[in-house]
Amino acid sequence: MVVSSEKEQIAKFWQDEVAQHYFEVLRTLISKKSIFAQQVGLQDVAAYLGEIFANVGAEVTIDETYRAPFVIAKFKSSNPQAKTIIFYNHYDTVPADDDQVWTDDPFKLTVRKGYMYGRGVDDDKGHITARLTAVRKYMREVGDLPVNITFIVEGAEESASTDLDKYLAKYADSLLPADVLIWEQGVKNSLGQLEMTGGNKGIITFNLSVSSAEVDIHSKYGAVVESASWYLLNAISSMRADDGRILIDGIYDQLLEPNERELDLIERFALENSEGLRRVYGLKLPVLKKERQDFLKTYFFEPALSIEGFSSGYQGQGVKTILPASASAKMEMRLVPGLSPKYVFEKINSHLRKLGFEHVKVTYTLGEESYRSDMSAPAILNIVELSKQFYEAGVSVLPTAAGTGPMHTVYEALGVPMLAFGIGNPNSRDHGGDENVNLADYYTHIELIKELIRSYE
Repeated sequence: MVVSSEKEQIAKFWQDEVAQHYFEVLRTLISKKSIFAQQVGLQDVAAYLGEIFANVGAEVTIDETYRAPFVIAKFKSSNPQAKTIIFYNHYDTVPADDDQVWTDDPFKLTVRKGYMYGRGVDDDKGHITARLTAVRKYMREVGDLPVNITFIVEGAEESASTDLDKYLAKYADSLLPADVLIWEQGVKNSLGQLEMTGGNKGIITFNLSVSSAEVDIHSKYGAVVESASWYLLNAISSMRADDGRILIDGIYDQLLEPNERELDLIERFALENSEGLRRVYGLKLPVLKKERQDFLKTYFFEPALSIEGFSSGYQGQGVKTILPASASAKMEMRLVPGLSPKYVFEKINSHLRKLGFEHVKVTYTLGEESYRSDMSAPAILNIVELSKQFYEAGVSVLPTAAGTGPMHTVYEALGVPMLAFGIGNPNSRDHGGDENVNLADYYTHIELIKELIRSYE
């Protein structure tokens, strides 16, 4: 199969009647704010998706039991022996407030120089319409589907998938059995390869706070009185070594070590490196891991403790000579298989008490477990081989991504092989200003999903 050029793919996109129909659907989806963190538009967008799916013959369920409605759309094959593909997506987005710079209105789908822009075009509304386009094109051209196709679309992914576990427990029996589950999104990497991942890290976020006195204290007492800021800084410093290794007892005891295939996939396909990060982010401090193997093993397979924000004392103009009476920090730990948020939270509390930091209050805010696959399931291998036909540079197959999502939650409920791939690019700017997708990548995803459906004939 000859791979089409970017220019050819964009031309095909504009000439494709079905793709253009669902591009207008995407335009509407982008215009409808659906932000769980702000409790905006969730019911409206869920209902709109239900209409779109039902209009092409899907059996639709919209469950509004919890704060974000859960949408299930089933396209059924007439073959009673047909297998099932599940698409997992989410219709909620992060906000696009004044703290971000956008060239155009983030809630208006715009196109410039072969790219489309808008909040959610990549994460994750564009994936919904691209996949639905592929299903509709196959149905119009061939007729009956050779495989059952189920969309499950949640509305709280950007807020730790609140209540997703409850929805999945309720509907698991009706969703199974399934051959494979295609995850929400993915990217074409800087080498032009389709990146296909089989997992993600988990996370626990928590707040630390200290109150050392009823009021701020004159700093002349700094030689004899402890301040909240020093106390909290020392507590945080006790949790991590200078090289990034976590010093909390029991953290590394529970890790599920990567197997040989997982290590091999990372060695063959991972592109991340310290120099690349230095260029992209303009790093001024030394990186924690320089040697490639050490860098990759730590990045993909080990936990990381980070300070999201720290607040204490006077931050106004000039000088105010005080010992702050309060200090707080927002913290996170990225988790890997073997570490649950509950276990880590208990170990953090034990660590602080053991070292005498009993005045630090630890408050749990959210948590998700991690999931990892060695990408060896037959259904996954089939998709990997199919994908090579559509990307001249080939594919990059990774057992996990370093980001976080509810893969573990979904796998615990359904037990179906999962992999992620999609329409993004290295500069899609998810969660940032001018979030974007290349129109050629969008159309290539449509063609790939259509070919995946055909492979079940």
